[in-house]
Amino acid sequence: MQNKADHRQAFFFTLINYVGILIGIFSTLFVYPKNKEMLGVFRYVESLAQVLFPIMLLGVSQVLIKFGPKLNSHQEKQLFNYSVLSILFMSLLVLIAVGGFSLFSVFKHLDYVYLAFSMGFFLAFIDLFKKQATIIQKISVPTFFDNIVPKLALPAIFILVLNNCVSSGGSLLLYTVSYGLIALFVAIYLFYYFKPEFRFDFKSLFMQIDKKEMYRFSLFAFAGSLGSVFAFRIDAIMIPKFISMEANGSFSIGVTLASALAIPATGIFTLYAPIISNFIKNNMMEELNVKYKEISKLLFFIGALLYSCIFLGIENLFLLLPTHENLMASVSVILILGFNVLVNMGTGFNSEIITYSKYYRFNLIAIIVLVILNVSLNILFIKVFHLGIEGVAFASLIAMVLFNLSKLIFIYQKFKLFPFDKSYLKLVVVFTGVLLFCYFLPNLENNWFNLIYKTGLSMLLNLGIIYKLNLVYSYNFWVNKMLAKIRS
Repeated sequence: MQNKADHRQAFFFTLINYVGILIGIFSTLFVYPKNKEMLGVFRYVESLAQVLFPIMLLGVSQVLIKFGPKLNSHQEKQLFNYSVLSILFMSLLVLIAVGGFSLFSVFKHLDYVYLAFSMGFFLAFIDLFKKQATIIQKISVPTFFDNIVPKLALPAIFILVLNNCVSSGGSLLLYTVSYGLIALFVAIYLFYYFKPEFRFDFKSLFMQIDKKEMYRFSLFAFAGSLGSVFAFRIDAIMIPKFISMEANGSFSIGVTLASALAIPATGIFTLYAPIISNFIKNNMMEELNVKYKEISKLLFFIGALLYSCIFLGIENLFLLLPTHENLMASVSVILILGFNVLVNMGTGFNSEIITYSKYYRFNLIAIIVLVILNVSLNILFIKVFHLGIEGVAFASLIAMVLFNLSKLIFIYQKFKLFPFDKSYLKLVVVFTGVLLFCYFLPNLENNWFNLIYKTGLSMLLNLGIIYKLNLVYSYNFWVNKMLAKIRS
């Protein structure tokens, strides 16, 4: 019975994530391009909040997951109380730091920093509540609030601004308040199933878990979270500084649409995470190596199939939309960042292998190197070569390729595992050849026909050749199964 409930939670968790992504794509195509400068401001404030909230959190939500299973019901509630106090204390320190910064800074967007602080404060509690909900296996509703509500709130606020119902400043405040409401609703839902005892005596808690070990883990989790934020969110902070808010909006559109490539990978990584952990735990390296190669090929196959369609059809698709004039500036960013996503998918679950092994600290080192690379390359391409948002996209691509390369080398040195083989190379050759062939075919005057004929031909050729050569086991397995059903 419990297993069924777990599967139901997992299903709704996955479904909610996919629905959230689809809402984001729709808004990105039809709503946000109407005011890219405002979108740039929203993404800037969001990114500042994403930098601040790991500092307020200081890894305590990860502490809940790490140490919670060792505790009895009373001690678990003590740990939750301790986490709440920790967030309040760290938030006060961050607020003092922000206040000090505002006194001595000539920064012209201080109101954005204070809004980002408020948003970060709410995000810290949302993350804490979600982790506690995960422990009691009630994650689907908090995920809905956290993932769907902001994606509905932002386009709704955009429409209000576009129709002069709300000012730009008021819209930012509304968006921040929406996160406060999410935190409130998630808290109400959580406390319905998890009854906290707001007592602040932690003696019995620290008799059960080692305080130094907890602090050490907390700081390590904090460093990893902050490093990840700087690695993957720094672009939205640097672009307004060195280019403009409108450019940040264009880049944000590119990021959202390129990230859609990774939708299938999310489910596959979630599905295989416990399998990878089990292989490593039981030292089943041969089985892990087989699965590593198989999943890397599958992810590259899916990613390359989608990327080929984007590469061949994105301009034709945009020209068919009413917002096409504002979308065209993001085409090059989508193609560069889409290739970035493809590289990440094509190297398989290398991060998961490192995370579940005794070498998990390497991920933190790799992320720190990624941050340094990303920031340095951004400055080089924006300030020295004046490449604009395309330069930012290239910086992300180069940094991510080197990031993945370092993990591949590390995994091979430590485990003798490698995701590539001859059939993988054949897969790359097939996709490259088909893409070039379809790209250099003559264009039709009608955008609809051009979109369908080029992307359709690419799909048919890739799917047919790859099936005939038997390059991707999972693909051939399901096609054969489907053909057998049709024949019977």
